[in-house]
Amino acid sequence: MDDLADVRDFYRDFADREAKGESLTFERWAAGVAQDPEVLALLSGLPVPKRQPNLVFAAARWHGAATPSDPDYADLRTVLLEDWPAVRETILERSTQTNEVGRCATLLPVLAGLEGPLALIEVGASAGLCLHPDRWSYRYLDESGAQISRLDPAAGASRVVLDCSVRGPAPLPTALPEVVHRGGVDLNPLDLSVGDTADWLQTLVWPEHEDRRARLAAACEVVADEPVDIIRGDLLTGLDEAVARAREAAPGATVVIFHSAVIAYLDEGGRDRWPGIVGAVVDRVRDDGGRAHWISNEGAGVLPGVSASAGCEQTGSDFCLALDGQALGWTHGHGRHLGCC
Repeated sequence: MDDLADVRDFYRDFADREAKGESLTFERWAAGVAQDPEVLALLSGLPVPKRQPNLVFAAARWHGAATPSDPDYADLRTVLLEDWPAVRETILERSTQTNEVGRCATLLPVLAGLEGPLALIEVGASAGLCLHPDRWSYRYLDESGAQISRLDPAAGASRVVLDCSVRGPAPLPTALPEVVHRGGVDLNPLDLSVGDTADWLQTLVWPEHEDRRARLAAACEVVADEPVDIIRGDLLTGLDEAVARAREAAPGATVVIFHSAVIAYLDEGGRDRWPGIVGAVVDRVRDDGGRAHWISNEGAGVLPGVSASAGCEQTGSDFCLALDGQALGWTHGHGRHLGCC
């Protein structure tokens, strides 16, 4: 992305493919940016990874851009043009670490099908909310909205209840997995007990998604004091250390390396290398007599070799859910629905 045309196309695509049907505010904002040379010029001066709409829009909201009550583009434009130095500083200092706990509902059927206990390693873990799939309650629904099944933690119903619509046949879990280690790798691990971390995470939630915002706030409170072992580092180079620490902390556990909406943030070379990197790590654990798996949940074009193995067609902009590089089905990006092939 080297010029205004690239940024324009990026925002136009975001409006049409990502925000449409999900957030009227973001759809209008992205479409407005795509037609605004003055704003495009500002954004083109950012480092490429910092030009993404989710981050720019969150920073603008952090500095007072309109809520869903007034999704008009003019308010965003005013904040960007009049407060650009402050907005730019926020964009450069922060990142899109959404920790969408709802994705646990689409990951759970895969996790529950593995031999336990589990040593979880999340790539791009951020604050680690998705490292606690055993702490949430789940309701799986059919396409009419009727409940098919419900799962609660052993201690009782959680304050955080994740609803997920199931499309077609799916191996729904009958029990939550036993998790004995929670670790990960992230360039900037977040501590929920520090400063305004939780507030920033809530700002990253899309404007109209009040249910997600409330759920995130509750999840942050539930696990704020739960220990997680997240390494500060690059996922392309830090995975071996995370796995070694997991195996030391939980010998005999099944190592599960997983990620959701993370690999898209790597450059093309990194995305191409990732399957080989994680596959080699899994193989080394197995060669050493251990159990290990890789779960990915990414946009269809992020890991094309994985997506190509799907036995059914993608719906809309759904993510491809896969186990050990073999596609299992398609999921909503925020965990709202699941369809298995």
